[in-house]
Amino acid sequence: MPKILILLIVITLTAWGFLVYQYWQMNTLSMSEMWMPPESAWQWQLTDFAVVYTMWAAMMAAMMLPSAVPMIKAYSKSCQQRYGNDAPFSILFSLAYLLVWLVFSVLLTALQWQLHGLQWLSAMMENSNAFLAAGILIMAGIYQFTALKNACLQHCRSPFSFLLNSWQNGRQGAFNMGLIHGGTCLGCCWAQMLIMFAVGVMNITAMVLITLFILLEKSLPANEQLLSKTAGVMLCVWGGFILL
Repeated sequence: MPKILILLIVITLTAWGFLVYQYWQMNTLSMSEMWMPPESAWQWQLTDFAVVYTMWAAMMAAMMLPSAVPMIKAYSKSCQQRYGNDAPFSILFSLAYLLVWLVFSVLLTALQWQLHGLQWLSAMMENSNAFLAAGILIMAGIYQFTALKNACLQHCRSPFSFLLNSWQNGRQGAFNMGLIHGGTCLGCCWAQMLIMFAVGVMNITAMVLITLFILLEKSLPANEQLLSKTAGVMLCVWGGFILL
């Protein structure tokens, strides 16, 4: 097994372990014993932003790294053939991919801060606004039908096509390619990440289900659209049901 895959497994399991531990704390400790986000935006301190960012960063690593394994594995194999050693290039590629999601976690943290300020998220980070939940679900559902979603998804489903058409040599090229892949993957899955605001930020069941869906969606043939469209319909129906 390539060393980069071992590293990805370690990072992914560590991230899931952190999330499970956070979930356990929220469901076991009393409210006076655990950290809770301030309900007013002006009450937030740097430590509050750091805790929420760490949570989102761990969530992005846990949920998105597994779906990146086929692309990273294909890139690692190509580097082994070209350079005789894949380690430095695969690590840079993977770090750049993860960096995209870590930056996205900053936006998610800022969004959560504002939602708490609006009192649309409870102290337990659960949704308290039906219109917000419905809007997120319907938006995520509609996005499943867009050309941008389909283009990004085809990229994620075709690692060898990406390597063939977007190859860049050297360490800088490895980092650049990781950023490109991460950006395209973000274009594919950003709306699915927002669903966490609709179902509860620390809903561990939702994290697992979304992760499994992303894995399945990306593993299908490039021209297969049934799963994506079906999910889009279900999300829209779910959102409409909440409104009713």
